[in-house]
This record gives sequence, structure tokens and C-alpha cells, in this order.
Amino acid sequence: MTAQIIDGKAIAAALLNSIKTKIDNRIQANKRAPGLAVILVGGDPASSIYVRNKRLACEKVGIVSTAYDLPASTTELELLALIDQLNADNRIDGILIQLPLPAHINDEHVVERVSPTKDVDGFHPYNIGRLAVRQPTLRSCTPFGVIKMLSAMNVNLMGLDAVVVGVSNHVGRPMALELLLAGATVTSCHRHTKDLSKIIKSADLVVAAAGKPGLIKGEWIKPGSIVIDIGINRLADGSLAGDVEFNIAKTRAGFITPVPGGVGPMTVATLMENTLLALEMSEQ
Repeated sequence: MTAQIIDGKAIAAALLNSIKTKIDNRIQANKRAPGLAVILVGGDPASSIYVRNKRLACEKVGIVSTAYDLPASTTELELLALIDQLNADNRIDGILIQLPLPAHINDEHVVERVSPTKDVDGFHPYNIGRLAVRQPTLRSCTPFGVIKMLSAMNVNLMGLDAVVVGVSNHVGRPMALELLLAGATVTSCHRHTKDLSKIIKSADLVVAAAGKPGLIKGEWIKPGSIVIDIGINRLADGSLAGDVEFNIAKTRAGFITPVPGGVGPMTVATLMENTLLALEMSEQ
């Protein structure tokens, strides 16, 4: 068996085209384009690349992107004051703060300062809570991007035994909530989980979101199952790898995402969709 490789780039490109059409239609109807504020604190190379990709996606679909590139010396109070300013700006529909922030700034204080209606990353506790009670509004981009990817592949999640490896607030936990919403039976695994291999071997769907290269061994994958690798790790040789042993897993899985080129593009495309949705919600 050789798994079908899920082409996240192609699925994301189709979603971006759909968003562009909707924004073009708005402009023709004399309505304004969505506005996204993108905040980068410090010059972390990986964060700079992620921000560049998001800004390029804005250009592609017609979202007005405003850049706030702040020095690493920016204080938490200064950043919170900028967020307050953007919350009050009617031209800004979404506020994106590239994480992680410098060590002297508390990520959670910053995430919670963003208005839930402009939280296009879907990180605010209010929006995570809406998802938890099955009334989602702005949804975490990576988990919702995974759901959109699986939908594009015509995967029916109802009744599947799903395992999410990783319980971070921004990926693992909302991923489990998204799968519950879709009707899967979900097991969340973490550093204290006993016998991870046994749990994964029985899973119809494995979502890896631990951030540890090669954590999930290829031989653990149940034949014919679906493997979604959210992990993106830079190895000593400079190459990128996921959390799953890809070369072995692809000989057992039915579907599998590559790293890179799998989930990453979907995260960016879903961010664009959330920004448009935030504008549409503000007009209601």
C-alpha cells in the first residue's frame, strides 16, 4: 500500500481563489475589502517567514494588510496599547500577532487583549469556548484548516476513532474539539499518556501536533488510516520534518500529509477566510 498524499498547497490555492472572488464581488458592490493588521515583534527568522507568507496571501486575495514590525525591545504595555488602538479601528477586521513573542511578553495576556471579533487566529478563550459548546465563530486556523482539507478529500469523520497527539491551547485542544464537532470519537494524547503506540495503532485518524520530529513511528500507523502531520521541525541539516516518520507511515496509511506542503498552506488560507468572515460578521 502507498498512501495518497494530501496536497495541501492545491486545496489551499482553491480556497484562496474562492476568497478572492468573494472580495472582488464586494469591491464591485462598492463595499470595502477586509483589513488585517499583522504584528511581528523582534526578528525571529522563522516568524519572519511565516509573516511574509501571510502578507503575500493577503495580496493574492485582496485583503488590505497593515504591517507592524516592532523591535524585540517592545514592552508588553506598548504592545497592549497597540492592540487597543487596533481594536478601536473600524478599518481593521482582523489582528494577527505572530507567536511566539519575546520572553518578557506574556503570550496569553496579548492573546486575550485582542477583541474576540477580530481574533482571526481563533486563539482567544472566548472563541475556543464557542467551539467547545458547538457554536463556533472564528475558529483556530490550523485545526479548522485540517477539517477543510479532509472535507476537500471527501473524508467522512463521523464515527472515526481519532487520536490527537499534542494538547497545546492553539492547536491540539481546538483540534480535538473540531473532530468532536465533526462526529469523531477523540482521544487526546500528551507527555503523560501511557503506551502511545498502542493507542495510535487502533486509530482511524492520527493528527500529530506535538512538535517533536519522528515522535510517531511509521510502524504504529494502522493500515489504511488517515495521517495528518501538523508538526514542523527544522533538523540539524536544515531540512524540515514532521512529527511522523513519513517514509514508513506512507507505506501503511490510506491518506497522509507531507511536511512541508500539507497543513501549513491550509493554516494561511483559513486565516484569510477568517479575516473576511470577521468583516462580514461586523456588518450584520
